[in-house]
Amino acid sequence: MKKTYVIGHRNPDTDSIASAIAYADLKKRLGADNVVPAMAGSPNPQTRFVLERLGIKPPKYLADVHPKVTHVLSRTPVTARPDMTLKEALELFHRHSVRVLPVIDEKGFPVGIVSLLKLSEKYLVAGSNPSRTFDASLGGIAACLKGTFLAGEPDSKVEQLHLFIGAMLEESFSSRIDGYDPSSLLIMTGNRRTIQEAAIERRVRLLVITGGLGIEEDLLAQARNNGVSVLSTNYDTATAAGLAKLATPLSTFVEKKFSRIGIGEPFEHLRVRLIQGGESAVIAVEEDGTLAGIATKSSLLEPVPFALILVDHNELGQAVPGAESVEILEVIDHHKLGNPGTNLPIAFMTAPVGSTCTVVAALYREKGVLPEPNMAALLLAGILSDTVILRSATTTDRDREMVGWLEEIAGLKHGEFGREIFNACSGFTPHPSPEEAIRSDFKHFTVGTTMIGVGQVEVVGFDEFHGLKEDLRAALKRIRAEERLPLAGLMVTDIYSETTLFLVEGMNQIAHVMDYPQLEPHLYELKGVMSRKKQLIPHLLKVLSSL
Repeated sequence: MKKTYVIGHRNPDTDSIASAIAYADLKKRLGADNVVPAMAGSPNPQTRFVLERLGIKPPKYLADVHPKVTHVLSRTPVTARPDMTLKEALELFHRHSVRVLPVIDEKGFPVGIVSLLKLSEKYLVAGSNPSRTFDASLGGIAACLKGTFLAGEPDSKVEQLHLFIGAMLEESFSSRIDGYDPSSLLIMTGNRRTIQEAAIERRVRLLVITGGLGIEEDLLAQARNNGVSVLSTNYDTATAAGLAKLATPLSTFVEKKFSRIGIGEPFEHLRVRLIQGGESAVIAVEEDGTLAGIATKSSLLEPVPFALILVDHNELGQAVPGAESVEILEVIDHHKLGNPGTNLPIAFMTAPVGSTCTVVAALYREKGVLPEPNMAALLLAGILSDTVILRSATTTDRDREMVGWLEEIAGLKHGEFGREIFNACSGFTPHPSPEEAIRSDFKHFTVGTTMIGVGQVEVVGFDEFHGLKEDLRAALKRIRAEERLPLAGLMVTDIYSETTLFLVEGMNQIAHVMDYPQLEPHLYELKGVMSRKKQLIPHLLKVLSSL
């Protein structure tokens, strides 16, 4: 079944992960199968605290969702062996309606490939193989002719044989086989005693009696004495002559130079091989090199077995890598629109509220589904986190309404629960390094053709920040260089004084138009600013557009 991942943005915060978990729960309770919550990055300390506090498992981590070869590959390929006869291989082609056969050794490693088209060009097209010479074993010939040995045994050794049909007078026949080594001759005839006798006297390698006809006992005894193998088949001579050549081992026709690809490689690599590279088929291998399957151009039409529902974002630049290559079914968000076009209509829900969890909670209520207490608490945590306990400028009456509904179901008081969340994980201490603190909630924004990056950390008081200020600035400088950003900044927001200190690296000329006090080079004080989305970024966009 096709799997649907409900997933938030990269560097996910509590709102992103909480909305993904809760919306996947709602979809399941409404009857949707195979819906899985996911995250595009590791949860930050605050989110980990919330999940542990509520006893909820973190969602599945997806580093990327680029379709891989394994997603379009049939893992039950029809295979052939090198020692198989050509007749057996053709039966596989016909029975399974395939056009290409991977050839594997006894351990499952691919050794070549056989294409029905190339096989027909080489062997089956009229006039393409006029030679009477072919390689086969006596056992293989007997199997193809469904024959019985009257003298000799079904040897498995592959030999080079020359096929002659005895359908003429003995004198003419004998002159035709002159010059050939008798030990390489396969003579095929009906109940022509003179031909049978001439073949036995010359000590040919194999005498095939066709039509289910017999051979007289004296000739059979002579054949045994002369070491001539005699095979009886019910097929007529014309049919038997064609079938005998199909006893050729498949190894004779195997293309040993073939294209291979790992199952973990991007699907796009496979497309390039098949379309631009002109390959008719590509062998896919497991990590240990054994055969996983075979991909042809029809594999490119196979649907990817998963789709996405995006929550808390609608821009591909913030989405899990590879989202542009996967079907997006829905978007649930509360940010500005920056979404890409889609091939088909999708459910797109966004609202000017302080948290995506507000939108998801409203959907529970509209659908008449009461969330479980721990799910209600998770939605409540998402709203309190994104609105900074309803103090952010992004907070709306709708957020307050949903908080009232959820805290009653969860049995929690939002003020106490919010302070518990922020007191447990605010500041820089939960992060292993200044750079990790910045990247834990670092988002990109586009101004015209310019992209900037801004992180945000909530704190209780600025003492810790001042002690780390130089290290944080150095980390911002590294991030700016690595991501080639003209500006990288960090909002350090005190949730109680409702003030933000904005540390900036790059574009020093903004000091002249920033319109907020510059406490020192690279550092600004933004009183009353708590929201990156609704307050700082719109102001920055205006400032940068004026430069």
